Amino acid sequence: MNIPFLDNWRKRQGSTQGHALAAAVEADPDGVAELLAECELLRARAGQQGLELDDTPASLSALDQLPPRWREDPEELPWLGNDAGLYLGTVILRTVPGAAWDIWPSGQPVVRLESGREIDVVAAGLDWAMTGSPELSQVYAESAEN
Repeated sequence: MNIPFLDNWRKRQGSTQGHALAAAVEADPDGVAELLAECELLRARAGQQGLELDDTPASLSALDQLPPRWREDPEELPWLGNDAGLYLGTVILRTVPGAAWDIWPSGQPVVRLESGREIDVVAAGLDWAMTGSPELSQVYAESAEN
């Protein structure tokens, strides 16, 4: 159903939410980083398969090795992919010097490296959850090099 005024409202709300999240990152970067690091669904699914996520690069490699049983649930898949991206971002922030969360105007959280390069970790996590590629450990390795 095409309702033009709703489309305009959604665009305005999305813009407002993106600015609010960006302001939160500026005001309390550690608090936002902790919030983005929760990744409850991913941690629960990994735990069910005997993997404890400890925010290290090794845990990304271990995630890459898990059988992708989450692909059996199309409703859960985007949520798990989002969590995988946020977890990837968390590992990068905690292990790559100078890395920090940044927020695009759309409200999308990305990781900005010291070099200025931005990594859309959520998109990488979604791709990983849906197709297995790129591997999370590969995205991390490329980030750690810059």
